Amino acid sequence: MGLAYRRVLLKLSGESLAGERGFGLDFGVLARLADELRGVHALGASIGLVLGGGNIVRGTAASQQGMDRVSADYMGMLATVINALAMQDILERTGIETRVMTAIRMEELAEPYIRRRAQRHLEKGRVVLFAGGTGNPYFSTDTAAVLRALEIEADLLIKATNVDGVYSADPKLDPKAEFLPEVSFQDAMVRGLRVMDANAFGLCKENALPIVVMNVNQDGAVARVLQGERVGTLVR
Repeated sequence: MGLAYRRVLLKLSGESLAGERGFGLDFGVLARLADELRGVHALGASIGLVLGGGNIVRGTAASQQGMDRVSADYMGMLATVINALAMQDILERTGIETRVMTAIRMEELAEPYIRRRAQRHLEKGRVVLFAGGTGNPYFSTDTAAVLRALEIEADLLIKATNVDGVYSADPKLDPKAEFLPEVSFQDAMVRGLRVMDANAFGLCKENALPIVVMNVNQDGAVARVLQGERVGTLVR
C-alpha cells in the first residue's frame, strides 16, 4: 500500500516513555515504539522524532515549585536529550540508522542541529531525533516539534498521546465528551479544543501543517496514518 504522507514528524510525550510507572524510562515501552517505527521506516517514510522530557523533569512544573523558570526549562531540555539517547539506542538495535541532533550544543553526545544536515540525514534514510527543544526557555516541546516539522518540510505532524484523539471536552471529566474524527484549525480555536499549546498550534495553522492526534498505544497506528487510514483526529 502506498504512502499518503512521505515525511512525518512524530511528537512523543515524555510520559508515554514511562509506561505505567509514570516516571523514568520503561524500556519495554521503548522497544515496542522502536518496533512500530521500524515498520514505518520499512514503508519508505522519512521520520523525524521529537520527544518530551516530562517523564524526568517538566520545566513548568519545576518553576511552579519555586525554581527559576529559565533554569527549570533548561533542565527540561536536558531531559529530552536523555530520552533521545535512550530511543536512539533501542532503534539502532533494530537495525535502523539514526542521528540525534540537539538545539543545545553537546558534540560529545550528539550533532548540533543544522537544518540542511538534518534534511540530508532524512534523505539517506536515517531516523533523526531532535532533542533539546528549541534551545530556548519558555517554549514547549510542542513548539519544537512544529518548528522542526516545518524546517524539514514534513507532510504531517503526528502528536502521539495516551488518548484516542481530540474530544469536545476532557473525556476523563465529562462522560458525554464527543470524539471528533476531524476538526478544522478554525473550529479548534473557536471551541477552545486543547490540541497542543497555543504557540505551536498557531504555527501549524499559519503554515497549513496538518496534525493527527492519536493514541500511541495502538499497534501499527503510525503506519496506518501514513498510508492514509483515518486514525485518531485529523486537524487541518
